Amino acid sequence: MNLPDWTREPLVHFLVAGALIFGLFSLQGEEVDPASRTIDVDRETQAQIALGFERLMSRPPTDAELDGQIERYVREEVLYREALRLGLDADDAIVRRRLAQKMDMLAGARAETEQPSEETLQQWLAQNPERFASDTRYSLDQLWFAEESSATAAQSRLARTEDWQPLGERISLPASLENEPRDEVLDRFGVQFAAAIDELEAGDTWQGPVASGLGWHLVRLRGKTASSVPPLSEIREDVENDWRSKTIDQRREDAYQVLREAYTVTIDR
Repeated sequence: MNLPDWTREPLVHFLVAGALIFGLFSLQGEEVDPASRTIDVDRETQAQIALGFERLMSRPPTDAELDGQIERYVREEVLYREALRLGLDADDAIVRRRLAQKMDMLAGARAETEQPSEETLQQWLAQNPERFASDTRYSLDQLWFAEESSATAAQSRLARTEDWQPLGERISLPASLENEPRDEVLDRFGVQFAAAIDELEAGDTWQGPVASGLGWHLVRLRGKTASSVPPLSEIREDVENDWRSKTIDQRREDAYQVLREAYTVTIDR
């Protein structure tokens, strides 16, 4: 019997395994039947409650504190079951979003504890020097917009004019930077913007919209230079954290694409 190619994807195996684990947990005591009026707080459940307290407070709970945590668990379970019984989970955007987030977490969970080799980290450092160089510098032009839709609309007009500055909305940010250190970009535009332009390719093309804590930007990154990259031995923790974060994001996206291919989507226009 020939199986479809997507069934041989490692990410599919991982997601299936995760679903089985969640199913096993539900069979072992996480009662979700809203018709049930019995809540069994067994020893294993109490141990998990105590462990959660210890992780948060860095010490085991006293008997009184454990009793309080158990009562909190019971209260939450009662309200949860009654919410299910009333159908409050149906068509709920928050519940929908939370379940989607859990699927994303499942796809990236393996990278949370994976230990990358020295070779992997060295390669990551070589491929992304600007994120670790002490004096990466940028030359760029930028236009700011309060709404992403406005930035998208303006991007099509940029290709038809050289007079680009009037296309942006007014804000007290420089329209252009010349050979500016990354720290200065970070101070002016924020972490989100600086991280985004780290990923952009230098050239004459307007790119974006790029998000920041201030709104949305169209960016023409005219130049990017990175030098003085410390050796891996000096910045290993930073490199590993960066590798892990990006690997989690990539695995989540890869998992989504594998699942997305199994769906037919129609969008009425």
